[in-house]
Amino acid sequence: MHINVIGAGLAGCEAAWQIARRGISVRLFEMKPAKMTPAHKSKNFGELICSNSLKAARLDSAAGLLKEEMRQTGSLLMECADQCRVPAGGALAVDRDLFSSMVTEKIRSHPLIEVLEQEVTDIPTDTVTVIATGPLTSDALADKIVSLCGGALHFFDAAAPIVTAESIDMEFAFTASRYDKGEDDAYINCPMNKEEYERFHAELVSAQRAERHDVDVQNPKVYEGCMPVEILAQRGLDTLRFGPMKPVGLRDPRTGHRPWAVLQLRTENADKTMYNLVGFQTNLKFPEQKRVFGMIPALKNAEFVRYGVMHRNTFLDSPRVLHADFSLKTNSDLFFAGQMTGVEGYMESGASGMMAGINAVRRLRNQPTVVLPPETMTGALSRYIADETVTDFQPMGANLGILPPLGELIKDKRERAAAYAERALQKLAMSTIQE
Repeated sequence: MHINVIGAGLAGCEAAWQIARRGISVRLFEMKPAKMTPAHKSKNFGELICSNSLKAARLDSAAGLLKEEMRQTGSLLMECADQCRVPAGGALAVDRDLFSSMVTEKIRSHPLIEVLEQEVTDIPTDTVTVIATGPLTSDALADKIVSLCGGALHFFDAAAPIVTAESIDMEFAFTASRYDKGEDDAYINCPMNKEEYERFHAELVSAQRAERHDVDVQNPKVYEGCMPVEILAQRGLDTLRFGPMKPVGLRDPRTGHRPWAVLQLRTENADKTMYNLVGFQTNLKFPEQKRVFGMIPALKNAEFVRYGVMHRNTFLDSPRVLHADFSLKTNSDLFFAGQMTGVEGYMESGASGMMAGINAVRRLRNQPTVVLPPETMTGALSRYIADETVTDFQPMGANLGILPPLGELIKDKRERAAAYAERALQKLAMSTIQE
């Protein structure tokens, strides 16, 4: 008796772990390293493609609440993330190579998980199966899924560049977290004055973009949170100053004043030898990235270890095809997990894998599947992807807006978020998730 899991990304690894820890054997299929997608670089499991940040760490936030729910449900990803943490102010960021290596080692060493390094081109029918092949599912299997589900949605995702620490000119930069929250050296801040910023903005909006045949680069359908910085800049001169380059909560020690605009760099690894350009996802040609981003004074001599890229992602029209327990409406033995279900974000993908894995076990044992209470972030996301009243389905990340209202009016935002979190964890403790 076993369960198939297809794909060893974040959702697939979490699903496999939850199944195995409940005493059921897992056959985990992963096509890497024999076949790689355009976005993947490592042979390890649980590879972080874009940012190395898992979003806010504090409990009184939507992202922090989701992570705490996962911790309390025995999440493999949270166990690894907490051990691979790197300074990131109020966020939980990880050394991406260490993180994926740890996830890989734990999965490969589990006695109930058998890893099969091969591409799956058809949907298995031998037992309960979890498909967690991600938004870059290989063509053969994607065609089978689209045929089975009656179509799919296509979005586009972008990644930010990474530069070496030693190439950052610290004469024009300073270390600090916003409002002095978190570690003093959590971020390297690259300030710009008004003249520098306006020159940079003018070059950014006119820079050459990489040619793509599978996306309209002028009007791509992308996650708002992963919008290429050059397209954001087209919305207006000050858009970046109120977005990824907002200077609020920062003071340049050279001037004693808040900068006109700031690019923040977040460490990529525990040794702090590489830094990610926060919020600078891009589809610019590689030479243009070096030229335009080099206009930021601290990056004038920057060495890029990875340039930003844009790639296609595929998502199901989940409200039409999936139940809230992540099973397919037309085949209760088939579960989906990860970004292909329409959850947006690393930990959101992990949480969907967690629930799909738990429910796959329950299905195999002929037990009723479970959906966490709507007051929990995990339960709210599960219900969102299955909400048939949602006509224009868009990927959704953790946010307080999808939770049921509180019974009382709390004006302070942090206090209100804390109340949501307290209620969620109380409901989680009373749920049947651990049965």
